Amino acid sequence: MAVLAGGCFWCVEAVYKQLDGVSSVRSGYAGGTAETADYQTVCGGTTDHAEVVEVRYDPAKIGFGQILKAFFSIAHDPTQLDRQGPDVGRQYRSAIFYTTEGQKRVADSYIAQLDRAKVFDRPIVTEVAPLERFYEAETYHQDYAARNPLNPYILFNARPKVEKVRKHFADRLKGAASRS
Repeated sequence: MAVLAGGCFWCVEAVYKQLDGVSSVRSGYAGGTAETADYQTVCGGTTDHAEVVEVRYDPAKIGFGQILKAFFSIAHDPTQLDRQGPDVGRQYRSAIFYTTEGQKRVADSYIAQLDRAKVFDRPIVTEVAPLERFYEAETYHQDYAARNPLNPYILFNARPKVEKVRKHFADRLKGAASRS
């Protein structure tokens, strides 16, 4: 399982739903100090939670490294501090909430490699922190992009990311093996 924060969870969820080996993606909240989290309080800025996605995957089909590759190359811009595109606030920060020390090592190493290679023009601001607790988001947030494909926010923010993942991860998409 991977728990990632990269701006609005609708967009990040839409990216990971495309990938083969990903069995489920749930939108939620993590990384805050309050004992509970819901959309209203998280967006109110009083809990310090981030909008996140919980990605469950089969490591025999897709590894944590590939999950991170999609995260850093498509799902969000890791150089934006406390914002992604039109969404501004700490709840939209870039973060990896690790569940094992192995995930922490891989995440730290991946970020260091990107920094050394100067992949981005600005410094990466992605936080790497332990997952304390995941709070599932409200039902209406789950699978939002798929259920609301004509929503203007989805058209301008999530759809380009889905198209990019389909182009750059064509061999890793659900059903790709059956098409070859």
